[in-house]
Amino acid sequence: MTHLWVRAESRENEERVGVLPDGVEALIAQGMTVTVEDSPTRVIPIAEFEAAGATIAAESDWVNAPEDAIIFGLKELPDNSSALRHRHIMFGHAYKGQPAGQRLLSRFKAGGGTLYDLEYLEDAERRRVAAFGYWAGYAGAAVSLLAYAAQQADAPCPSVNTWPSSQAMRDDVKAALDGATPNALVIGALGRVGTGASDLCEEVGLSVTKWDMAETAHGGPFPEVLDHTLFFNCILARPGTPVFIPTDASETSRRLRVIGDIACDPDSDFSPIKVYNRVTTWEVPVLRVCDAPPLDVMAIDNLPSLMPRESSEDFAGQLLPHLKTLTDIDSSVWARAKTYFDEHIQKVTT
Repeated sequence: MTHLWVRAESRENEERVGVLPDGVEALIAQGMTVTVEDSPTRVIPIAEFEAAGATIAAESDWVNAPEDAIIFGLKELPDNSSALRHRHIMFGHAYKGQPAGQRLLSRFKAGGGTLYDLEYLEDAERRRVAAFGYWAGYAGAAVSLLAYAAQQADAPCPSVNTWPSSQAMRDDVKAALDGATPNALVIGALGRVGTGASDLCEEVGLSVTKWDMAETAHGGPFPEVLDHTLFFNCILARPGTPVFIPTDASETSRRLRVIGDIACDPDSDFSPIKVYNRVTTWEVPVLRVCDAPPLDVMAIDNLPSLMPRESSEDFAGQLLPHLKTLTDIDSSVWARAKTYFDEHIQKVTT
């Protein structure tokens, strides 16, 4: 019998969950065993999962789960050296040369476990079947605009915390802008992330230039980026991704004031934004990379967590049909995800 074990998230500022109580009920109805760990921060109370029929386990007890359990979480595991013996479903961030990702793969190699990376859960046409992208784009644009508003007032960008809804987030951005309407460029505008960023900008009255593959196919350079007040990168870093912001951009004449690197992969060699090298946080949402004129980079790497309920509901709805196929994990989207793991685990030497 397939056993899905939903672990508590250990990362700070993470309230999301990848399956809802109604999804748990559906999985149990088709014969699965579902265990859900208790969590003091999850946006859905544990009582709702228990009412749906889940077995409740203590927080972080997945390390003691049966050998055949499939451990399901969203964000990364605690970064330590313990060997990983289970099959894990999560966003691993391990296939683009990231240092933490290489350590993660080493742990899987040591323990004989397997990573089914949610970023690489794809259909037959290699399109992702479930993503938080829309809400990443929406929230990333919102935080970047809050940074812009603070910058114009010669003040630091305020810290951020969860919003109860997208409308509440949008209302706060409108109030901060106080009628200002800077222009924005979104690259990756046709994808989920770019659509979310564009929607938020347009909902608060901004003019948005929308670029996608056709506009970036020539490979650069892209001086138009510097002619916009805000730039949102919504393209995942992969081999062949062109550079949108070169290292000398801060020294060039520009209108650009805020970069929202929503794709946010500064540790990757393929990052198209070359003026910064670390993620930002909820406490300090932007990194000032130039003072005269100011240029701030927003690079929070768990943006959908700012709207944990809406983003969880959306993602869980996309993923549930595929969770139902875990009874045949060696086929379809899960088999394709494992091919990525098999390819990269072979490169691990330690």
